[in-house]
This record gives sequence, C-alpha cells and structure tokens, in this order.
Amino acid sequence: MSAAPPVPAAPPVPAPPGAALPGAVPGAVLLAGIVGSTAYGFAHAGSDVDRLGLFATPTEELHGLHRPAESHVSTDPDLTLHEAAKWCRLALGCNPTASELVWLPDELYETRTPLGEELIGIRAAFLSAPAVRRAYLGYADQQFRKLLTRDTTDPATRRRAAKHARHLVRLVEQAVRLHRTGRNLIRLPDPERIRDLGERIADRPAVAESLLADAAERLDGPGVLPAVPDPRPVEDWLRRVRAAHYTPPQGALHATGAPAQSTGGALGPTG
Repeated sequence: MSAAPPVPAAPPVPAPPGAALPGAVPGAVLLAGIVGSTAYGFAHAGSDVDRLGLFATPTEELHGLHRPAESHVSTDPDLTLHEAAKWCRLALGCNPTASELVWLPDELYETRTPLGEELIGIRAAFLSAPAVRRAYLGYADQQFRKLLTRDTTDPATRRRAAKHARHLVRLVEQAVRLHRTGRNLIRLPDPERIRDLGERIADRPAVAESLLADAAERLDGPGVLPAVPDPRPVEDWLRRVRAAHYTPPQGALHATGAPAQSTGGALGPTG
C-alpha cells in the first residue's frame, strides 16, 4: 500500500531578524526554520509543519540564583526552541533533530540573524565520526524498536509504523552521507524511494535489519569526519552571543567614593 504523493508545502513567511520569542520567554531568536517531514520531502496533505529554532537568553538572566529555562516547546504551532548554549551542546553530540537547523535549504529559514549566519558558517565544527555514529544509529534503532511493537493490522497504527520506517531509512542514509562527505543533506534527493521502502519495512520490520547492519559497517570504515569536534569556534561564537545580549546594570553599584569591600573569600568571626 503506497501513501499519497507529497504535496509541496506553502513557502514559509519570514519572521523579522531577531524576532522576539512567543509568550513570556525572555530572549531573541537567532535562527529558526521549518524542519521535519516538510524539510525532508515527506510532507503530504494534512502533515504538521514543525519548526525549530535557537534563542539567546539575556546574558544578565544567567547571573542569578535560578537558571532560566533552556528549551520551550509548543504544539500550536509545533515549535521547539533551544537556548543557544543548550543547542550547542546538543549539536556537539550530533543530535540529528537539533543539528539539522544549520543544514536547512535556504528557503526553509524563517529567522536568520547575523549571529545565526555565523553559526551556519561553523556548522562543520560540531561534527565528529563517533558522535554521528552513536547519535544517528541510536535514533534509527529507536525507530526500529517502535516498529517491533506496532500492531499494523490497525490502519492508524500502520501509518505510524510507516512513519517510523521512513525516519529509520532517512537517519541511516544521512549518517552514511555525513560520514562520507561531511555534509548533511536535509532535503532528500529521492523521498519517494524512501517512502516506498518505509512501506515495505512497516510490513516486514526485518527488512530494516540489513540496513542498520550495513550502515554500522560503513560508519566503522574510513570517512572524512574528525575523531572529535572542534569546540573552539563554538565557544567563540557563544561568547559573542553573550556579549551581544548583555545589558549592563544602570547606575552605580555602590556609593560614589566608597570603595567596594571584599573579604577575599574568608569569613570573619560571627560572635
């Protein structure tokens, strides 16, 4: 049984650079776009449109006793936002979902600030061969295990099984391409082939076992990715983000002419 052919999504409406976050979330969006099935080429009539972005918390908010939330997720619309530092940690682990934000086709970006452009420019620094293997095959294996628990005699469950299978195929193919070329191709060149293969795997999950084994063998072989990521440009970028989003406190911190007192870290007698 073949699914309906994909229907092209409407062009995204760009948001203004540095757009404020929704609701009471403090900060500004640095980079955001349409991800998921629309980006891969799997979307069809009725598909949800998933959005992913990263934002910078005002730097002074990081100095207090309580840390601000590092992620904000909504379902109406489907939107996930990660704070800049958290996104960098996820990307240094080659998290497939977070990492795709810096590899999107240009037309899928909705917010793209100068700092967001800089992040795209250093995207290769996040990559490493062991992390790609661990993260992508780990996610693919999760999809495979979900397939094994689905009762595909129910039509709704059968559709979910096909979705898991499509993403399994996508993940292993993206991992092998990353390992071989150092580039993450988000818009798949032949989504219908993957859709058809997903249908087969949904009916016979064992078909996926050879795909997973072949991907593991390829990822153990020679490739272009380094053994470890390069955190130096990432750290430099994050420090520029913090500097750009810092507002110095207004007014003197202590009375004019009164030198600040310090105990040098030692505590005096209390009684």
